[in-house]
Amino acid sequence: MSQRDATEKPIATDQSEPTDQTATSELASMIAADRRGDLAEATLPEDTVEMQSEAKDAPIDLAIVIPLVVIVAAVVGWALATPTGFTEFADAAFAWVMENVGWAFIFFGTAFVVFVLVVALSKFGSIRLGSNDEQPEFRTSSWIAMMFAAGMGIGLMFFGASEPLAFYTGGVPGHEPNEVGTAMAQTMFHWTLHPWALYAIVGLAIAYSTFRLGRKQLLSSAFIPLIGQERADGWLGKLIDGFAIFATIFGTACSLGLGAIQISSGLEASGFVDNPSDKLIIGIVAVLTLAFLLSAMSGVGKGIQWLSNFNMVVAALLAIFVFVLGPTVSILNLLPTSIGMYLQQFFEMAGRTAESADGEAGGFLSGWTIFYWAWWASWSPFVGTFLARISRGRTIREFCLGVLLVPSGLSTVWFAIFGGTAIKLEQEGASIAGASNEEQLFNLLHTLPGGYFMGIFAVILLGTFFITSADSASTVMASMSQNGQSSAKPWLAAIWGVATAAVGLTMLLMGGADSLNALQSVTIVAASPFLIILVALMFAIVRDVSNDSLYLAQKEQERFARKLAIERRAHLDQLEFDERRRQMARMLKRR
Repeated sequence: MSQRDATEKPIATDQSEPTDQTATSELASMIAADRRGDLAEATLPEDTVEMQSEAKDAPIDLAIVIPLVVIVAAVVGWALATPTGFTEFADAAFAWVMENVGWAFIFFGTAFVVFVLVVALSKFGSIRLGSNDEQPEFRTSSWIAMMFAAGMGIGLMFFGASEPLAFYTGGVPGHEPNEVGTAMAQTMFHWTLHPWALYAIVGLAIAYSTFRLGRKQLLSSAFIPLIGQERADGWLGKLIDGFAIFATIFGTACSLGLGAIQISSGLEASGFVDNPSDKLIIGIVAVLTLAFLLSAMSGVGKGIQWLSNFNMVVAALLAIFVFVLGPTVSILNLLPTSIGMYLQQFFEMAGRTAESADGEAGGFLSGWTIFYWAWWASWSPFVGTFLARISRGRTIREFCLGVLLVPSGLSTVWFAIFGGTAIKLEQEGASIAGASNEEQLFNLLHTLPGGYFMGIFAVILLGTFFITSADSASTVMASMSQNGQSSAKPWLAAIWGVATAAVGLTMLLMGGADSLNALQSVTIVAASPFLIILVALMFAIVRDVSNDSLYLAQKEQERFARKLAIERRAHLDQLEFDERRRQMARMLKRR
């Protein structure tokens, strides 16, 4: 028996009446019952749900933990023991995914955006992620700060200046270099609606399943309407949760790698080190890992919230610094240009495949768009679960539109400031494009008065952004491996944190000078199977919310109101017809 079945209390009606009675007679029966005192107070089943995610001492699911630990250890051992063989395998797997699955990432990436918007604007939007009278746990400002910092903070730091500049100087398929609007539109395409749609789908599924229906806080529990309770608790559910943890490890490892590379470059640009070595990278990874493990042990309400608010303040100061001392007017001009070109070129970008631009778009897509879609997919289990945890009490419409639009707007402003400044420097002959991606942010800051000190703040922000994301990831992975318990054992989070650090460090050392491409390739390969789960999750969400008691009550209310309106119209027509007959009778009588 499902949680819904176990707790359901039907809305009180006079069940003795036949189902084909008129709306008028139904209303009359209810009024009579209310006068007699026989009409019980109406309740919905979601008002009496017991939260399984809040159960104490949930057992650790060793059927998930042990195989994943073995697999991750095997991958790390393979990469360290025979780096050449592992690299060849990763390259071959990457090429196969790009050739055979690349179209699926492109197609479903946009399908996810459409799905989230349709759900938000549909009649499902008024359903609350919790009981019907529940209020949000966090105030809106903290809610936005936490979801933004956990969702993509470190990526914005790494690509904020370099990506728009790369598209401006090198062009995109079907367009020539030096097109400012096209460069900004392509950047927005990668960082706004599409990634947050993936997060929203996972977050909505878990939030509804956990807080509305009281199921375990597991991705597999969201699939109960499709596979049933028995399979969700069995091998199929463990496979789904295992894939979620596996994808999260590699997605977070990629972020750790990006963060370590850029922090190393920041320390070099600030004059703290010369010629960063592998030892420095290992030290950075070790410090970041220790920091986010300590943060994870303090819980969502403390560590992550404080760090997220700190991140937002420092990031805002950094953006304001560049906005005020940089090309302010150009940045302001770039905002409407970016949004307009994004809307104008949306379907061109959404439909770009390896066959576009005379078959020459494949390299661009593998290095940028498909990498991003795979990266977002690998982040979606933990970001989605984290979004669910901080969104309890909000409506589906508020959740979907908030998650989809607010961070997208903030990302647009961020890229307009940093990307716009980088492009303006390029136009004025003070290019920062000659440096590697990880150095460009610091080179940009150093062109501004006081930029040296802001570069130090940027290094700190990189570290705290990663700590926030990895904190969220490790606690969510611990929850998924402890039967969805919201407060999982700290040592379990530590295991997944260490596993993530090991994978990230291995990919960095194995890749050598080309470590960024190694991170991207392995991330795409690891995240590809999870795309199937994301697609199936859309169907599970629709089936679940279609059976929601509030939604069914709304449909019943509309049916009753429509039926009552028809009967009222028929009654008025009959009265009008009777009146005409009486008038005609009076006229005949007078004759």
